[in-house]
Amino acid sequence: MSKIKTIFHLLKYNRQALINFEFFYKVISVIIFTPLFLSLFKLITKITGYTYLTFENIGSFLLNPWTIFMLLMLIILLTFYSLIDISTIIIILDQSYNQEKITAKEAFLTAMKKLKKIFKVQNMGLPFLIVFLIPFLNFGISSSFISTIKIPEFIKDYIMHNSFLLGLYIIVIIILCILLFRWLYALHYFILEDKNFKMARKQSIKLSKKRKFKDFLIIMLTQIGVTISYFLFILVGIFLILGVYKLCGNKNILGNITITLLWLFIALSFITITLLATPISYAAISFLFYQHKVGQKETIKPLRINHQQIKKQTRTFKVFGLLVTVVTIICGTIFTYYALSGKYDFKIEYVRTMAVTAHRGASVLYPENTMAAFVGAKELGADWVELDVQQTIDQKLIILHDTNLKRTTGLNKNTWDVTYDEVKKLDAGSFFSKDFAGEKIPLLEEVIKYAKANNLKLNIELKPTGHETNFEAAVSDLITKYDFADMCVITSQVYEVLENIKDYNQTIKTVYVMSFAYGDITKLTAADNFSIEASSVTKPLVAKVHNAGKELYVWTVNTKENMNKMINLKVDNIITDNITLAKNTIMKSKTSNIVTLYIELIEKLFR
Repeated sequence: MSKIKTIFHLLKYNRQALINFEFFYKVISVIIFTPLFLSLFKLITKITGYTYLTFENIGSFLLNPWTIFMLLMLIILLTFYSLIDISTIIIILDQSYNQEKITAKEAFLTAMKKLKKIFKVQNMGLPFLIVFLIPFLNFGISSSFISTIKIPEFIKDYIMHNSFLLGLYIIVIIILCILLFRWLYALHYFILEDKNFKMARKQSIKLSKKRKFKDFLIIMLTQIGVTISYFLFILVGIFLILGVYKLCGNKNILGNITITLLWLFIALSFITITLLATPISYAAISFLFYQHKVGQKETIKPLRINHQQIKKQTRTFKVFGLLVTVVTIICGTIFTYYALSGKYDFKIEYVRTMAVTAHRGASVLYPENTMAAFVGAKELGADWVELDVQQTIDQKLIILHDTNLKRTTGLNKNTWDVTYDEVKKLDAGSFFSKDFAGEKIPLLEEVIKYAKANNLKLNIELKPTGHETNFEAAVSDLITKYDFADMCVITSQVYEVLENIKDYNQTIKTVYVMSFAYGDITKLTAADNFSIEASSVTKPLVAKVHNAGKELYVWTVNTKENMNKMINLKVDNIITDNITLAKNTIMKSKTSNIVTLYIELIEKLFR
């Protein structure tokens, strides 16, 4: 029997049990576990007294004993949830391999019985395989909760532009891959043959010896095959639906019906692939497990299901099922209520137009934080320009991102160690290109004059180093001098800076810059608006900020995918390195959508 046929057989023989269990488990995860985990995390912040989380307070939050204890409990719950899912699938697939029928209930109860031994000391290491290895590799063989763990985009960008960190990152991934494929079959030995985790690891290493690369290819090809099949399935469905729509000709009536069918089809396809993703992945792993055991002449021990004993447990299972149903209804009702209302006051309803901010000017085409970059941003149609302000030893306000001048000018000195006379002699353009040789580091005053004359708004980020004198006051006085308060915002990653600005001049708008945020950030009264890293932005966060009468800026959004995500989330301002892409993407979002594009494609094909 070929590899594909064997994998298909493992899935098909007990397909009803797989579908029933996965549907039940995924529904439970959405209705119970998602709000439960969110509620537990909110409880942690409430107990520890944190109404919001940013990089400024995350250290003290994580070191709080209550936080450590509660997060440990969350990890245990998350791990056990994932293990139940994977273990039940392994048991169903094992019964399929041995030509034995099994129900979802029997598989679930057997998995629960097997997993009791995870609490023994010698098995405590097993959760690390689930929690740490699989999410990093993200092959789709983990439960839906774990596979959602992501590295924020700003961290990825930083790593990609740092050779040492990029190399370290690649080494870590390679090590994790090696460990995963050494221990790939540990859970099978643990569940099916009652080995403790140490013995399961040893057996897995022995079984995968000299086969890791082939195993890797088979698992990857399985994932690729599932993904391609999914997209082909959707494209064929869309083609057929829109083809019928085109042939019918009556676009007014059938058009609406077709669009409804299209989205229903896509939604059902997504649900189907979500339910099947984990079983298909583990069918490939189970196939390799049995194939290698046969190849090494290792005895395959069939897992015996005690059907009679399970039947005796039916009453207990029904009570448990009733309890789960009641909890599901309660949690689902509460979650739906908060999801729809979100405790939001919907009194603020005004049209918000998403603006585009040029990150350090048009920094892709010009040297960052220079007049050339700011003029270029204006020419490209940016609504705002973001720039960084620091202070020299003689209290001049210059535009520079790094505290040290070496990267952009070649001078290995910090901003607080140089005078402006030294700074204005430096070349801030050659590091980018010889075409910009002689470009200078501008003063904030120069940029404000240009922006005022050219109707360009400024996002002025203050980057305190601890060596400043009257830093906030000096910036505020300059804004007042040129009557520029309505054309700018003062931003900072240090909340105290915003407090100082507000103490000095209430008319200047302030923005708190955060790499991530959790909790009710709207209670930070010194911030008129908020600027948050893209991967941390969610629909509830946008709603909370908007309903507090504030705006949400998002950084740094450089891909079309992320831009469309921010458009859908209805943020107010995206900070980007790619001005043209951002402007075009926003324009297209106002005139078209994916359904229209598909319709246009089909119309062209049928002409």
